[in-house]
Amino acid sequence: MPAILTVRLTKEEEGILAKRSRQAGMKKATFVRKLIREEEIVTGADLMAWTERHWGDQRLRNIPRK
Repeated sequence: MPAILTVRLTKEEEGILAKRSRQAGMKKATFVRKLIREEEIVTGADLMAWTERHWGDQRLRNIPRK
C-alpha cells in the first residue's frame, strides 16, 4: 500500500523549490516527485542508507493511506 509523504518547508525553502521547479519547467509537485525518484532504492541496504541521511528531519512525515 503506498504512503503519503508530507514535507514541511520554511518560506525560504518554498521559494527555493518554486525557483528550481520553474527553471526545470515543471510544477512543484512534479519536480519533488522527480527528486524523490532520482535516488533508486532497491535493497534494504539502500533504504537504510537513505534513512540515515534523512534521520531526524522533522519536515518529513510518512502517513499510511487508509
